[in-house]
Amino acid sequence: MKERLLDIQKQALKDLESIEDLSALEKFRITYLGKKGRVTSEMKRLGELPPKDRPEIGKIANEIKAELSNRLEEAFIRIEARKEKKEIFLDVTLPGRVPFRGHLHPVSQVNREICNIFVKMGYKIVQGPNVELDYYNFEALNFPKEHPARDMQDTFYISDGIVLRTHTSPMQVRVMEKQKPPISIIAPGKVYRSDSDISHTPMFHQVEGLLVDKGITFGDLKGTLTSFVHQMFGADVSLRFRPSFFPFTEPSAEVDIQCVICKGEGCRTCSNSGWLEILGSGMVDPAVYGFVDYDPEIYSGFAFGMGIERIAMLKYGIDDIQLFFKNDMRFLRQF
Repeated sequence: MKERLLDIQKQALKDLESIEDLSALEKFRITYLGKKGRVTSEMKRLGELPPKDRPEIGKIANEIKAELSNRLEEAFIRIEARKEKKEIFLDVTLPGRVPFRGHLHPVSQVNREICNIFVKMGYKIVQGPNVELDYYNFEALNFPKEHPARDMQDTFYISDGIVLRTHTSPMQVRVMEKQKPPISIIAPGKVYRSDSDISHTPMFHQVEGLLVDKGITFGDLKGTLTSFVHQMFGADVSLRFRPSFFPFTEPSAEVDIQCVICKGEGCRTCSNSGWLEILGSGMVDPAVYGFVDYDPEIYSGFAFGMGIERIAMLKYGIDDIQLFFKNDMRFLRQF
């Protein structure tokens, strides 16, 4: 049996040298080390030997099995390395492959464009918490408790006095508490409302603007927003101010622009009116000044707020706000 084992070892090592692929290597393993392999079969016959010879022959058999197992593993690594080397072969004559480059989300692009326009006008960017106190989100902006005006901004409540902010307007009060006029700020950020359809989402982005100083008039507000609209949508786009209501501004106005789809002639997008609403605005209500200890006889100012997704939808002709949040690369690659 000793001679047979040594002959098997010699033959196995010789066979192993000529193996160049994994299928042949697997066949080798079955032939020599499988359940019915030559080495395994010899080891099963150890019981036929005299008891005094079994330790020596058993040791030789185990050493041969261990050696063949190690050589098998080395051959596997060698074949895999050679295979990988072939797969990464670089043909320098082929045309170059341009890697995919990512870019900013369309909402982020429009947010930057809006902020850049107002920064050039002298506004400073400020940011505040997404989780806000009821006082800053409602009360200090002239939304008394239990007032029907709160129904327009139904939100998510963390507790009775803490909410997910419904607008970035709380930054008006937070900034005015800390400094005296002149103030000119914009506050971009995420806001939250209990609303969801093709034109609303529970979370969206907004930019709030505030300017307070001596002698500020509604004419300054109109001039500022007219300049913004022309820079964002083009100098040939008309706009109009339509009376509205906001608790923290008086007088208040919605701002409409000429429909960017039909150029004011009337279409499905603008409900055949020729106009599209883009933002709300107005002169800061004197009641708000009472929360920040400003004298309304000395100071006046205006505020405005717009949804960034709304501006992006009008700028790019998008009819479903939810497309911004579905992560569909076919949609996002267009911007």
